[in-house]
Amino acid sequence: FPFLFVQIANFKTGPNSDWPTVRDAQRQTLSLKNTGMAVTIDIGNPTNIHPTDKQDVGLRLALAARAISYGEKIEYSGPRFRQLTIEGHALRVWFDHANGLNAKNGPLKGFEIAGADGKFVSAEAHIDGSTVAVASSSVAEPVAVRYGWADNPDCNLYNGDGLPASPFQSGE
Repeated sequence: FPFLFVQIANFKTGPNSDWPTVRDAQRQTLSLKNTGMAVTIDIGNPTNIHPTDKQDVGLRLALAARAISYGEKIEYSGPRFRQLTIEGHALRVWFDHANGLNAKNGPLKGFEIAGADGKFVSAEAHIDGSTVAVASSSVAEPVAVRYGWADNPDCNLYNGDGLPASPFQSGE
């Protein structure tokens, strides 16, 4: 049977927060059949764990229900990390649900990369079709990427249907 859930929203918890890890675990649950997740990273309240914008949470869950439970051919998810490829001194991030990929309200932000040492640094990112190219001058040989990796991240990747990308971390 279908299982639909809401990903933990943005919320200031402190410097040793595990929220990014929990969100990524929730995202990974989507590999199970008949699961859907409403991403709320953009509509939470940084000072209250319960988003005050219940309307958009409900609308996003309804999209997932219509697509997963009722089989409607509609977009129900924001961009979802699929894979990572290394391209010289940069990384290319591939997404599902990426039709019309865009950065809401300005330049793309929220991406970090790491080399073999596993130390993530802020990275420059730009949209290229349904992918995102990510690089940093301080990481000569990047091997991993993450997006929205904070308790209350500043991130703005969306698809053409106005649905936000889920925070994620690639394998190293």
